[in-house]
Amino acid sequence: QGCTQKYVVKNYFYYYLFKFSAALGEEIFYITFLPFTYWNIDHSVSRRMVIVWSIVMYIGQVSKDILKWPRPLSPPVVKLEMRTDAEYGMPSTHAMAATSISFSFFIATLNQYKYPFELGLVAAFVFSTLVCLSRLYTGMHTVLDVIGGALISAVLLVLLYPAWDVIDHLLLTSPFCPLLSIVVPLVLCYNYPKLDNYSPTRGDTTTILGAGAGATVGFWLNNQYAAPAYTSENFQLGFHLITAKIMVVMLARFFVGIVVVLLTRQLMKSMVLGMLGYRYKFPIGDVEAQRRLEVEVPYKFITYSSVGFSATVIVPLLHELLGLM
Repeated sequence: QGCTQKYVVKNYFYYYLFKFSAALGEEIFYITFLPFTYWNIDHSVSRRMVIVWSIVMYIGQVSKDILKWPRPLSPPVVKLEMRTDAEYGMPSTHAMAATSISFSFFIATLNQYKYPFELGLVAAFVFSTLVCLSRLYTGMHTVLDVIGGALISAVLLVLLYPAWDVIDHLLLTSPFCPLLSIVVPLVLCYNYPKLDNYSPTRGDTTTILGAGAGATVGFWLNNQYAAPAYTSENFQLGFHLITAKIMVVMLARFFVGIVVVLLTRQLMKSMVLGMLGYRYKFPIGDVEAQRRLEVEVPYKFITYSSVGFSATVIVPLLHELLGLM
């Protein structure tokens, strides 16, 4: 256990394609693409994606631990990943994340940007399909897990879409938004379904809800106290008008922002874990202690809510200071 199986790669194209595609449903993608959208494309698009992503992923993670369907047996399959092997299989949250993010991005940008409907639809379909297929290739899910995840995500998108504008308006204007954005996710995390054996699903769920909570508070603060940012006509008229100069500015925003986000994550991880270690009397490197409810939830939630807040408030202020607006 803890080691991947020995295997021989016979087709390196498929191997690297699906290993890369699998990463599109993990933290490295969330922490880059979602902030990039906020910094460079459109605030309203980013807000809707974060809302959908948080809700869909919470339902998906909880469903895993309620249904308790096992992952594919190995053998016969060869598993190319081990971290998520401790989780249950149904539904595939990679499939859910890929479907929700790609199609919410497509729907949210469709009426704001000038691009062919067919192009956007095909791009969303290809993105979600690649992630879904990667879960089969890496041996982490059955076909039913993947289909179930994609269908659940599609149903949730259909149900949430009519309420998008209402939810968005409340998150931006309600005086109770900051309090509810923190309290509700924390209650959900502390009351996560209990399992007989440890699974990273509670920690991953706390990470997602924490990031969503921090970002939501940032959305509210920006709407209340700061002028709307990144609404230049260059970005609103259509992707075909993006020039080399605009591309340079977009990349500069991204690299400055991602450095701040990563530094925030590392700083908060060390600081929060150190404080919890002092409070509950365990060394920082004690992995078992980090899995305890009273440690895992505040550790993950505070760290990633800080990341979400930093991405939506601190980074835009730094962009303005550096003349990247």
